[in-house]
Amino acid sequence: MGSLKTRLIIVATIWVVLAVLIAGLLLSAVSREFLVGQFYDELYAHLDELQGLMEFDDKGQFRLQRPLSDPRSLKPLSGFYWEIQKGDKVLARSASLQGPKLDVPDDDGPDAQVHTHRLIGPTGELLVVERLRWLDRTGKDPLRLIIGADESNLDDQQRKFNRAVAWSLGIFALSMIGAAVLLLLYAMAPFGQLRAALAQMRSGASQRLTGAFPVEVQPLIDDLNNLLSASGDQILRARTQAGNIAHGLKTPLAVLVDESRLLERKGDQQSAAVIREQCRRMQGQIDYQIARARAAVGRAKPLGGAFLRETAEQVVRALARLHIERGLRIENHIANGVTVACEAQDLNEMLGNLVDNACRHATSRVVLRTDHGGEPGFLGVVIEDDGPGLPPEAWKIVFEIGAQWSENPGSSGLGLPIVRDLVQLYGGTVTLDTSKLGGLLVRIVLPTFS
Repeated sequence: MGSLKTRLIIVATIWVVLAVLIAGLLLSAVSREFLVGQFYDELYAHLDELQGLMEFDDKGQFRLQRPLSDPRSLKPLSGFYWEIQKGDKVLARSASLQGPKLDVPDDDGPDAQVHTHRLIGPTGELLVVERLRWLDRTGKDPLRLIIGADESNLDDQQRKFNRAVAWSLGIFALSMIGAAVLLLLYAMAPFGQLRAALAQMRSGASQRLTGAFPVEVQPLIDDLNNLLSASGDQILRARTQAGNIAHGLKTPLAVLVDESRLLERKGDQQSAAVIREQCRRMQGQIDYQIARARAAVGRAKPLGGAFLRETAEQVVRALARLHIERGLRIENHIANGVTVACEAQDLNEMLGNLVDNACRHATSRVVLRTDHGGEPGFLGVVIEDDGPGLPPEAWKIVFEIGAQWSENPGSSGLGLPIVRDLVQLYGGTVTLDTSKLGGLLVRIVLPTFS
């Protein structure tokens, strides 16, 4: 779906561009109307001036008192023209006008009425204003006073205006888009703070969502904190209850084991062995189900974070002391600062079971390291040893509850099943392979915060 911030910025940009484009078109249209009106006002003024300069002598001969004041009328083909016609004759015309007379349509109307026309002139399309004057009462052949100018002059002004508007609105649009981006970044900043607060919680650095949030968001933060607090209390009670169940079953199991010893002293070796074996299986099943319950309850709340190397170091130190007489070397090659998205207690149990199994079967060396998780957001953790290993046909069997490939008095056959269930509860996987050291390689894939 993409980023909400990106989508809002795109929508704001499209809206600003469309608004500025529509505004530009409206301004261009309004300016065109204004320029056309101004253009005709100038022609009307020149028409009045031309009419005022006309005079006839006693013999009826027509003449102008002086040239028109606009210097463009003196420059040949300047685009500004005037002409005075009577019938088919041209009485006077501007020096700028060359070629045949202006072909203005015949118009009827009262004296001094002004008509507007659009026609082809010597230099292009002309906008023309015309006024009729009757100098006699017969109404025959009135004087036609004609003033015209090239429409290209109007178009040039329009282009200059459009260019100025385009630059101005372009700069305005960029400033509005920049302001919208800054506004959205500022408005979305609390979500970044919320994400950072959640990351603090998931890494275990904080137990609550903390930070300065807007008043519109703060009620949601308070509700989330209350929910997290209530969830934490429920989890604590569930784990306490699981521990109480385990503790409550230990006493009856201890009594049964003691009874088996009494039977053994009385000579009933077979019954004593059966009771001890069943007690061992019951204890294994209790440990297995308690581990599953604790992990399942832990996954019901937001993921906590665990530092992988630190947890591995705790396991390595404990098992190194346990196997000190064998001179076993346990190497931790996990880098500092690597975190996984699971509870520290569950990670400790997973690594404890795997490293303990490796130590039990290793000849002299156990290695812990990391590798790629195979897909984004996951990390592989590898535990391998230089022991005899397991044949491929045993790799599935050892994950069955209570199953063992070889007899080992110190093993319940529940370590790998517990690890498998814990890893799967966190969305990861566990696989077995042959190590380059010669023994067994166990690889678990766990989620990270990346």
